[in-house]
Amino acid sequence: MRNIALVLMYNGTAYHGWQVQKTEISVAETLERGLSMVCGEKIKCVGCGRTDAGVHAEYYVANFHTNSRIPVERIPFAVNTHIPEDIVVRRAFEVAEDFNAIGSCIKKEYTYRIYNSRIKNPFYVHRAYFYPKRLDETLMDRAARMFEGTHDFAAVRSVGTNVKSTVRTIYYCRVERRGELLELKVCANGFLYNMVRAITGTVLYAAEGKLLPEDIPAILDSGNRTLAGPTAPPGGLYLTRVWYEDERLNGTDEI
Repeated sequence: MRNIALVLMYNGTAYHGWQVQKTEISVAETLERGLSMVCGEKIKCVGCGRTDAGVHAEYYVANFHTNSRIPVERIPFAVNTHIPEDIVVRRAFEVAEDFNAIGSCIKKEYTYRIYNSRIKNPFYVHRAYFYPKRLDETLMDRAARMFEGTHDFAAVRSVGTNVKSTVRTIYYCRVERRGELLELKVCANGFLYNMVRAITGTVLYAAEGKLLPEDIPAILDSGNRTLAGPTAPPGGLYLTRVWYEDERLNGTDEI
C-alpha cells in the first residue's frame, strides 16, 4: 500500500472547515470523494491542520493510503477533474509509510489579512477582514511581537477542542502593510482553537487604544480569555506555509 502526500490549496468560503462533518460539507469530505473516484476505492485523508469554517489555505498538505497504481504525477490532474474549482491539488508525492500530515508537521504559518480602507473592495469579500478606520501597522507589529516565544496561550483560545496543554511556541508574529492590505503572519509549533483569530483581535484592540502592547504578556499570564481581544472573522485567515523533514513538502505556492 502506498502513502501519498498532496500539496493543495483551497478557498474555504463554501466549506465548514477541513474536518469531515456529520451534516455540513467540508474540504476533506469533498477531496476524499474525488480521490475515491480516481483510486477506485474508499479514501480517507489526514490533513495538516483543522482549519475552521470559512478559513482558507494557500498551502496545505494532506496524505492518504491507497492500493491504486495510478502514477503519482497524474494524481493532481485526475483529482482536480473530480472536485470543485475552489479546491486545487497542486502536487503529489509518494512518501514514507509512517508519514502523517499532521503528526509529521514541524511548524505552520498562518496569515491573517485585513483590508484597511475607507471603501470596501468586492474582491476581498470573505477573503479579508474589512476595517475602514486607518490602522497603525507599526503599533500593531509591536503588539504582535509580544506573542513571540513559549507561553501558555489559554487567554487567546476558544473552547472547542480538548488539548493536553495550552503551551505553544510562537517563532514569529509580525504585522506588515502592503498598500491597503495588512498582514499578520504567525508561525508556531502548534495552534489552539481560534488562536490566530484571537491574537488578531487582541492586536486590533491595541490599535484601537483599548490596551497597550505591553499589556499582552500579563494577559497571557492570566490565562483569562475575557482580557484579550475578540475573535476576528474567519474569512481573513489563511494557512500559508508548513514545514516537514521531507523538504519536497515545504514552502509556499506563489499565486
